[in-house]
Amino acid sequence: MPSTKHILVIRLSAMGDVAMTVPVLKAFTTQYPEVKLTVLTREFFTPFFRDLENVSVFPADLKGTHKGVLGLYRLSKELKKLNIDGIADLHNVLRTNILKCFFFGKPFVQIDKGRADKKALVTGKTFQQLKTTHERYADVFRKLGFPLDISNPTFPKRVALNPELQKTIGVDTKNWIGMAPFAAHESKMYPLDLMEQVIETLSKTHKILLFGGGKKEVDILDGFQNKYENVINLAGTLSLNEELDVISNLDVMLSMDSGNAHMAAMLGIKVVTIWGVTHPFAGFAPFNQPDNYALLASREQFPLIPTSIYGNKYPEGYQDAAGSIAPETIINKIESIL
Repeated sequence: MPSTKHILVIRLSAMGDVAMTVPVLKAFTTQYPEVKLTVLTREFFTPFFRDLENVSVFPADLKGTHKGVLGLYRLSKELKKLNIDGIADLHNVLRTNILKCFFFGKPFVQIDKGRADKKALVTGKTFQQLKTTHERYADVFRKLGFPLDISNPTFPKRVALNPELQKTIGVDTKNWIGMAPFAAHESKMYPLDLMEQVIETLSKTHKILLFGGGKKEVDILDGFQNKYENVINLAGTLSLNEELDVISNLDVMLSMDSGNAHMAAMLGIKVVTIWGVTHPFAGFAPFNQPDNYALLASREQFPLIPTSIYGNKYPEGYQDAAGSIAPETIINKIESIL
């Protein structure tokens, strides 16, 4: 579709899913530098797109101005002023289907989420690698008429940290290991007592930078910081921009199947992921990482894995499935990468 000069890209949430768009958009802007992209997403996620040429963010105010059908109509009128030629809907939810009605006549391609395949995976009918979310995103642009190759990625350079951050983290020659021990669901988390063993061992020779969110998480991570040398808790202290600056300087990130994994991967950082009741076969592994960087819960002990795509459904006794991965396995994997 050579006449297409401006594409609206829609991905409103969640954090990890929005971060996963970035390597795909980077490939697009490299291969089609003449096409402008406007990303419709939540304002909070704007920093994700800071390294992309020819990409601007249009913040969606879904709790205010753009709430409900009337709000979406208002939003469509605002977007039409941007002279958009086509829409790449990487979300495909009720909201975007309503928006689709307001863009009648414009090319509007929606992601195929592969729901039937994913259902077959979690019900145990099949157990095989499904198309990755990154490829599903790329397919949307291909259907809009832009053949897209995401197999040769380039990543932004490390960001020089501001003096305040440098003071917090300190200057020495230790490797920096990021750790994000939390996830939206307990079933996707590595048991904290085992995580502490990993922190205790690795902090003897490396610098550990802890990432997380809410007050409860901050308190737990503060506990680790107070107990061990070379452990710094950054949770609750950084803006998203600063967090990305720090992540860009990591030597490796250890994360659950969660947003932090995708934030590190989009910056070209090596990411070791821990998987509980979810599984990389569903297509949500972080971008451009070797398969063996994903450490999986034992399917001998927990044969029904994956029990769900998002980790929100699992049988009794499965919430600690990730605990079947030995701390030594994680430590050895990280040491081998470093």
